[in-house]
Amino acid sequence: MDISGMGQETVQLFVREGLVHHPADLYKLRYEHLINLDGFKEKSVFNILSGIAASTKVPFDRVLYALGIRHVGATVAKKLAKHFRSIEALSLASLEEISNVDTIGRVIAAQIIDFFEDAENSRMISQLKLSGITFDLRSEEPLALESVITGSKIVVSGIFSRFSRNELKDIIEKYGGVNVSSISGKTTYVIAGEGMGPSKLEKASSLGVPILSEQAFLELIGL
Repeated sequence: MDISGMGQETVQLFVREGLVHHPADLYKLRYEHLINLDGFKEKSVFNILSGIAASTKVPFDRVLYALGIRHVGATVAKKLAKHFRSIEALSLASLEEISNVDTIGRVIAAQIIDFFEDAENSRMISQLKLSGITFDLRSEEPLALESVITGSKIVVSGIFSRFSRNELKDIIEKYGGVNVSSISGKTTYVIAGEGMGPSKLEKASSLGVPILSEQAFLELIGL
C-alpha cells in the first residue's frame, strides 16, 4: 500500500517474526508488537504506525495501483478509478466494458478480469476494506478547475525543486490536465526536471512538443 517509512526489509522482518502473513495484517500492528524488535526505537515505531494510519487515506487510484494487477500502472489505475469509481463496479465489469475505457484495451482488461476471479485476491480486498482502506472515489472529491491546461496531455519527467513529481501530477489534474506516461504527437506539454533522459528531450523536440521547466509550468497556470 506504499506505506511511508516502511521499506521491503521492514516488511520482510515482520513476516519472519510472524507478525504479518497477509497485507491486511499490517493494519493490526500495534506499538507493543514493534518496540521489542531488533533495531526499533520509539521514533521508528511511531513513524511506521503513523505511516500505516496515513495509508488508509490514500486515494482509490493509488490503492488500485498498489494491488499489483499486471499491466495496471499508475496512469491506467487512475483511468479505471475515474471511470468505475469503486472496486465493486470494477470487479463486476465485463471484458468489453473495461477494454473500452480510454484506450485500455483487451490485454490489460483480461489481466484485470483474471485478478478479480482469483479468490485469494478477493479475500485480500475484503480484509483491506475492513482495515479502512479506500476502495472508491469519495463523493467530496473536488472537481477539476478550468484552466489553460484543461484537457492538455502532459508528461512529467525528472527531479524537481519545488514539488515532487507526484505533487506536480496532482496539480495537473487539479487544473484539468491529463497525465500521460509517454511522449507522442498528441502530447501537449513536457515538464522537464533535472535528470530527464536525453532521449525523451530529443523526442519531444522532434515532435514539436513544448518543453517547460517547473517554474514555467507553474507560471502558466498562475501558481
